[in-house]
Amino acid sequence: MRLGRIASPDGVAFVSIEGVPGEMTAREIAEHPFGTPTFTGRSWPLADVRLLAPMLASKVVCVGKNYAAHIAEMGGDKGSAAADPVIFLKPNTAIIGPNVPIRLPANASPVHFEGELAAVISRPCKDVTADQAAGSILGYTIANDVTARDQQRSDGQWTRAKGHDTFCPVGPWIVTDVDPADLELRTDVNGEVKQRSRTSSMIHDVGAIVEWISAVMTLLPGDLILTGTPEGVGPIDDGDTVSVTVEGIGTLTNPVVRKGKS
Repeated sequence: MRLGRIASPDGVAFVSIEGVPGEMTAREIAEHPFGTPTFTGRSWPLADVRLLAPMLASKVVCVGKNYAAHIAEMGGDKGSAAADPVIFLKPNTAIIGPNVPIRLPANASPVHFEGELAAVISRPCKDVTADQAAGSILGYTIANDVTARDQQRSDGQWTRAKGHDTFCPVGPWIVTDVDPADLELRTDVNGEVKQRSRTSSMIHDVGAIVEWISAVMTLLPGDLILTGTPEGVGPIDDGDTVSVTVEGIGTLTNPVVRKGKS
Protein backbone atom coordinates (compact mmCIF):
# COMPACT_ATOMS: atom_id res chain seq x y z
CA MET A 1 0.00 0.00 0.00
CA ARG A 2 1.09 3.58 -0.75
CA LEU A 3 0.10 6.02 1.98
CA GLY A 4 0.31 9.77 1.57
CA ARG A 5 -1.01 13.12 2.66
CA ILE A 6 -2.60 15.60 0.29
CA ALA A 7 -4.04 19.08 0.08
CA SER A 8 -7.26 18.98 -1.92
CA PRO A 9 -10.07 21.49 -2.51
CA ASP A 10 -11.73 19.85 0.52
CA GLY A 11 -8.75 20.23 2.88
CA VAL A 12 -5.80 18.12 4.07
CA ALA A 13 -6.21 14.36 4.27
CA PHE A 14 -4.34 11.10 4.68
CA VAL A 15 -4.88 8.96 1.60
CA SER A 16 -4.15 5.63 0.01
CA ILE A 17 -2.61 6.22 -3.41
CA GLU A 18 -3.74 3.63 -5.91
CA GLY A 19 -3.28 2.90 -9.59
CA VAL A 20 -0.40 3.21 -12.03
CA PRO A 21 1.64 6.33 -12.85
CA GLY A 22 -0.45 8.75 -14.86
CA GLU A 23 -3.69 7.23 -13.59
CA MET A 24 -3.28 7.37 -9.81
CA THR A 25 -6.14 8.04 -7.43
CA ALA A 26 -6.01 9.34 -3.84
CA ARG A 27 -8.61 7.62 -1.60
CA GLU A 28 -9.29 9.49 1.64
CA ILE A 29 -8.49 7.64 4.86
CA ALA A 30 -10.69 8.26 7.89
CA GLU A 31 -8.75 9.65 10.87
CA HIS A 32 -5.21 8.21 10.49
CA PRO A 33 -3.28 5.59 8.50
CA PHE A 34 -2.00 3.52 11.45
CA GLY A 35 -3.32 0.02 11.93
CA THR A 36 -5.91 -1.05 9.35
CA PRO A 37 -7.13 2.15 7.70
CA THR A 38 -10.77 2.76 6.91
CA PHE A 39 -11.97 4.97 4.09
CA THR A 40 -14.45 7.85 3.87
CA GLY A 41 -15.52 7.07 0.32
CA ARG A 42 -14.10 10.30 -1.08
CA SER A 43 -11.33 10.18 -3.70
CA TRP A 44 -9.56 12.47 -6.18
CA PRO A 45 -7.35 11.98 -9.22
CA LEU A 46 -3.82 12.43 -7.91
CA ALA A 47 -3.20 15.00 -10.64
CA ASP A 48 -5.91 17.22 -9.11
CA VAL A 49 -4.41 17.41 -5.61
CA ARG A 50 -1.06 18.42 -4.10
CA LEU A 51 1.13 15.87 -2.37
CA LEU A 52 2.39 16.99 1.04
CA ALA A 53 5.06 15.42 3.21
CA PRO A 54 3.44 12.03 3.88
CA MET A 55 3.64 12.21 7.67
CA LEU A 56 3.56 14.74 10.50
CA ALA A 57 6.48 13.66 12.68
CA SER A 58 7.04 14.64 16.29
CA LYS A 59 10.75 14.24 15.60
CA VAL A 60 13.20 13.24 12.89
CA VAL A 61 15.98 10.95 14.08
CA CYS A 62 18.89 10.60 11.67
CA VAL A 63 21.80 8.18 11.43
CA GLY A 64 25.19 9.53 10.42
CA LYS A 65 28.18 7.64 9.05
CA ASN A 66 26.19 4.59 8.00
CA TYR A 67 27.89 3.89 4.65
CA ALA A 68 31.64 3.19 4.63
CA ALA A 69 32.25 4.91 1.29
CA HIS A 70 30.55 8.08 2.55
CA ILE A 71 32.74 8.03 5.67
CA ALA A 72 35.77 7.89 3.38
CA GLU A 73 34.64 10.74 1.12
CA MET A 74 34.15 12.94 4.21
CA GLY A 75 37.76 12.36 5.23
CA GLY A 76 37.40 9.35 7.52
CA ASP A 77 38.86 5.88 7.26
CA LYS A 78 36.51 3.26 5.78
CA GLY A 79 37.41 1.07 8.73
CA SER A 80 36.58 3.76 11.30
CA ALA A 81 32.83 3.14 11.41
CA ALA A 82 31.36 3.33 14.90
CA ALA A 83 30.40 0.05 16.54
CA ASP A 84 27.00 1.59 17.31
CA PRO A 85 24.87 3.94 15.19
CA VAL A 86 25.66 7.65 15.43
CA ILE A 87 22.36 9.54 15.77
CA PHE A 88 21.25 13.17 15.66
CA LEU A 89 17.96 15.07 15.38
CA LYS A 90 16.38 17.36 12.84
CA PRO A 91 13.48 19.56 13.97
CA ASN A 92 10.10 18.71 12.46
CA THR A 93 9.97 22.29 11.12
CA ALA A 94 12.62 21.22 8.59
CA ILE A 95 10.15 18.84 6.90
CA ILE A 96 8.77 19.73 3.48
CA GLY A 97 6.99 17.68 0.84
CA PRO A 98 7.60 16.93 -2.83
CA ASN A 99 8.18 19.86 -5.20
CA VAL A 100 8.49 22.37 -2.34
CA PRO A 101 11.65 24.49 -2.69
CA ILE A 102 14.70 23.80 -0.55
CA ARG A 103 15.63 27.31 0.58
CA LEU A 104 19.34 27.95 0.97
CA PRO A 105 20.34 30.31 3.79
CA ALA A 106 22.26 33.36 2.67
CA ASN A 107 25.03 32.60 5.17
CA ALA A 108 25.59 28.95 4.21
CA SER A 109 27.86 27.58 1.48
CA PRO A 110 28.18 24.90 0.33
CA VAL A 111 24.83 23.23 1.03
CA HIS A 112 24.85 19.52 0.20
CA PHE A 113 22.16 17.00 -0.74
CA GLU A 114 22.12 13.63 1.06
CA GLY A 115 19.65 11.12 -0.37
CA GLU A 116 18.37 8.57 2.14
CA LEU A 117 15.87 5.81 2.83
CA ALA A 118 13.56 6.77 5.71
CA ALA A 119 11.49 4.55 8.00
CA VAL A 120 8.16 5.73 9.45
CA ILE A 121 7.20 4.54 12.94
CA SER A 122 3.73 3.04 13.37
CA ARG A 123 3.26 2.79 17.15
CA PRO A 124 4.81 4.04 20.39
CA CYS A 125 7.90 1.96 21.05
CA LYS A 126 10.64 1.89 23.66
CA ASP A 127 13.43 -0.65 24.08
CA VAL A 128 12.49 -2.49 20.90
CA THR A 129 14.87 -5.25 19.84
CA ALA A 130 16.17 -5.50 16.29
CA ASP A 131 13.99 -8.57 15.73
CA GLN A 132 10.90 -6.65 16.88
CA ALA A 133 11.63 -3.52 14.82
CA ALA A 134 9.61 -4.50 11.75
CA GLY A 135 6.45 -4.56 13.88
CA SER A 136 7.02 -0.93 14.82
CA ILE A 137 7.43 0.37 11.26
CA LEU A 138 4.52 1.60 9.18
CA GLY A 139 6.57 1.67 5.99
CA TYR A 140 9.35 3.44 4.13
CA THR A 141 9.69 6.71 2.28
CA ILE A 142 12.44 8.88 0.80
CA ALA A 143 14.27 11.76 2.46
CA ASN A 144 16.96 14.30 1.66
CA ASP A 145 19.13 15.21 4.66
CA VAL A 146 20.09 18.66 3.37
CA THR A 147 23.20 19.94 5.15
CA ALA A 148 25.00 23.29 5.34
CA ARG A 149 28.46 21.77 5.19
CA ASP A 150 30.36 24.89 6.25
CA GLN A 151 28.20 25.27 9.38
CA GLN A 152 28.62 21.59 10.21
CA ARG A 153 32.38 21.96 10.13
CA SER A 154 32.56 25.28 11.98
CA ASP A 155 30.08 24.40 14.74
CA GLY A 156 31.61 21.06 15.67
CA GLN A 157 28.10 19.59 15.94
CA TRP A 158 25.30 19.26 13.43
CA THR A 159 22.13 20.89 14.76
CA ARG A 160 22.30 24.23 12.93
CA ALA A 161 23.76 22.76 9.74
CA LYS A 162 20.97 20.21 9.36
CA GLY A 163 18.11 22.02 11.11
CA HIS A 164 17.24 24.90 8.79
CA ASP A 165 13.65 25.15 7.61
CA THR A 166 13.19 23.09 4.38
CA PHE A 167 16.27 20.94 5.10
CA CYS A 168 14.27 17.71 5.36
CA PRO A 169 12.35 16.99 2.15
CA VAL A 170 10.27 13.80 2.55
CA GLY A 171 8.00 11.87 0.19
CA PRO A 172 6.36 11.39 -2.14
CA TRP A 173 4.52 8.70 -0.11
CA ILE A 174 5.06 5.80 2.30
CA VAL A 175 5.22 2.26 0.94
CA THR A 176 4.14 -0.32 3.51
CA ASP A 177 5.21 -3.53 1.77
CA VAL A 178 8.79 -2.90 0.68
CA ASP A 179 11.78 -4.82 2.11
CA PRO A 180 14.48 -2.27 3.03
CA ALA A 181 17.37 -4.75 3.02
CA ASP A 182 18.66 -4.24 -0.53
CA LEU A 183 17.16 -1.32 -2.45
CA GLU A 184 18.90 0.88 -5.00
CA LEU A 185 19.20 4.51 -3.89
CA ARG A 186 20.02 7.19 -6.47
CA THR A 187 20.29 10.98 -6.29
CA ASP A 188 20.24 13.18 -9.40
CA VAL A 189 20.94 16.91 -9.61
CA ASN A 190 19.63 18.53 -12.79
CA GLY A 191 19.31 15.05 -14.30
CA GLU A 192 22.92 14.05 -13.58
CA VAL A 193 23.44 11.01 -11.33
CA LYS A 194 25.42 11.97 -8.21
CA GLN A 195 24.72 9.09 -5.81
CA ARG A 196 24.06 5.45 -6.64
CA SER A 197 24.28 2.75 -4.01
CA ARG A 198 22.21 0.06 -2.31
CA THR A 199 20.79 -0.11 1.19
CA SER A 200 22.58 -3.45 1.61
CA SER A 201 25.75 -1.33 2.00
CA MET A 202 24.47 0.22 5.24
CA ILE A 203 26.74 -0.52 8.20
CA HIS A 204 23.78 -0.70 10.60
CA ASP A 205 20.55 -2.10 9.18
CA VAL A 206 17.08 -0.82 10.00
CA GLY A 207 16.49 -3.29 12.83
CA ALA A 208 19.74 -2.34 14.56
CA ILE A 209 18.96 1.36 14.11
CA VAL A 210 15.48 1.09 15.66
CA GLU A 211 16.86 -0.92 18.58
CA TRP A 212 19.58 1.66 19.23
CA ILE A 213 17.29 4.70 19.01
CA SER A 214 14.43 3.20 21.03
CA ALA A 215 16.86 2.41 23.84
CA VAL A 216 17.46 6.16 24.09
CA MET A 217 14.07 7.73 23.39
CA THR A 218 10.46 6.71 22.90
CA LEU A 219 9.48 6.70 19.26
CA LEU A 220 5.94 7.83 18.45
CA PRO A 221 3.63 7.09 15.53
CA GLY A 222 4.73 9.13 12.52
CA ASP A 223 8.29 9.68 13.70
CA LEU A 224 10.85 9.53 10.90
CA ILE A 225 14.15 7.68 10.99
CA LEU A 226 16.64 8.67 8.28
CA THR A 227 19.00 5.74 7.77
CA GLY A 228 22.09 7.50 6.40
CA THR A 229 23.44 8.55 3.02
CA PRO A 230 25.87 6.79 0.69
CA GLU A 231 28.85 8.32 -1.09
CA GLY A 232 28.47 11.00 -3.75
CA VAL A 233 27.10 13.89 -1.70
CA GLY A 234 27.69 17.31 -3.18
CA PRO A 235 26.51 20.90 -3.49
CA ILE A 236 23.18 22.25 -4.63
CA ASP A 237 22.62 25.86 -5.60
CA ASP A 238 19.95 28.32 -6.63
CA GLY A 239 18.07 27.02 -9.68
CA ASP A 240 19.01 23.37 -9.26
CA THR A 241 16.56 20.48 -9.06
CA VAL A 242 17.44 17.52 -6.85
CA SER A 243 15.71 14.14 -7.10
CA VAL A 244 16.18 11.14 -4.81
CA THR A 245 14.91 7.78 -6.07
CA VAL A 246 14.60 4.62 -3.99
CA GLU A 247 13.77 1.33 -5.67
CA GLY A 248 10.27 0.13 -4.88
CA ILE A 249 9.18 3.51 -3.49
CA GLY A 250 9.46 6.27 -6.09
CA THR A 251 11.16 9.62 -6.57
CA LEU A 252 11.27 12.71 -4.35
CA THR A 253 11.98 15.90 -6.30
CA ASN A 254 12.58 19.42 -4.96
CA PRO A 255 13.74 22.64 -6.62
CA VAL A 256 16.41 24.71 -4.92
CA VAL A 257 16.23 28.47 -4.35
CA ARG A 258 18.24 30.98 -2.40
CA LYS A 259 16.28 32.54 0.48
CA GLY A 260 14.47 35.68 -0.53
CA LYS A 261 13.55 34.28 -3.94
CA SER A 262 10.27 32.54 -4.84
